[in-house]
Amino acid sequence: MSFSAGENRIIDDLTFAVERREVLVLLGESGCGKTTTLKLINRLLEPTSGEVLVDGRATNEWNPIELRRGIGYVLQDGGLFPHMTIRENAALVLTITGSDRHRALERADEMLQLVGLDPAKFGDRFPHELSGGQRQRVGVARALASDPELLLLDEPFGALDALTRTRLQKEFAGLVRDLGKTAVFVTHDLHEAMLLGTRIALMDKGRIAALAETAAFARSDDPLVRAYFDTIALPA
Repeated sequence: MSFSAGENRIIDDLTFAVERREVLVLLGESGCGKTTTLKLINRLLEPTSGEVLVDGRATNEWNPIELRRGIGYVLQDGGLFPHMTIRENAALVLTITGSDRHRALERADEMLQLVGLDPAKFGDRFPHELSGGQRQRVGVARALASDPELLLLDEPFGALDALTRTRLQKEFAGLVRDLGKTAVFVTHDLHEAMLLGTRIALMDKGRIAALAETAAFARSDDPLVRAYFDTIALPA
């Protein structure tokens, strides 16, 4: 699968499969095609050549709403709507896909509780009243509300301070494991990739330069992988 914007080839003959109940991390520097890959999976973009398959069907064969109903999308800083309450933000995917409003808000409360936000305390607040880490929790709650098979996460913890980021990384890892979710997680942070990934795909110039289970990735003698480990210090 490839994707070009004008004469700029952003994704270049990219091929990989995501196994059920794994966290596949797309690791790489800015501009290597990680976020574009997520958008192609979610049919926010369509490939210039080749195809993207979700549950065995090409994304252009899906109704976009039906496709996205089965995919949870988490953005950096949560991507919350400032004029909506936390409860309304968490229920958004359900309400725009036609679910009963009362049931959607109940489900939102369940998901807020799941990510450690007491809905009685936080449900009626607005995004600006929450910390960055709390907004990220709401973003995860919203992504989980429709019980999607697949989660796409685009550097969701990148803008947080180190302590909050580490805490949310560990909570996310446990949550995905306990719920049996499949996830594609984008990051440029090697430590985050090693902590969260079942497998790691190192991307470079729109291609996958190396792909391996996390332990094998750390032992890889691939020059680009070694260069990544040499230039990014992992905490002791």
